[in-house]
Amino acid sequence: MSKRNKIIYWIATLWLALGMVSTGIVQLFKVKAEVDFTENLGYPTYLLTILGVWKLLGAVAVLIPKFPLLKEWAYAGFFFAMSGAAFSHLATGTTNHIFPSLLLLALTVISWYFRPADRKTILVNQ
Repeated sequence: MSKRNKIIYWIATLWLALGMVSTGIVQLFKVKAEVDFTENLGYPTYLLTILGVWKLLGAVAVLIPKFPLLKEWAYAGFFFAMSGAAFSHLATGTTNHIFPSLLLLALTVISWYFRPADRKTILVNQ
């Protein structure tokens, strides 16, 4: 893996983890603005607890060494959660709030694409 790719990977991964941890904490603590926002999208508030827990666990999974299959699941979960959030904004017309979910979606894809071979489930060229 080239030095450039490692830098891209770590920048994207650290920003992704930071974004997931910060939004996960807000969701777990059920901050009023987040509760109101979730209800306006038409979702029950208990979904915040589920998303918050999984975001925190997923952030840990993408940062720790080894466990490549667990990382794949975390990336998939982030992809589904963030693409679902973006679609929810489109479906409800709250497109002025779509940028954070699209940013986290892009960081998920970039981190996944540039991950080192030892963080992949199938090691390439071995």
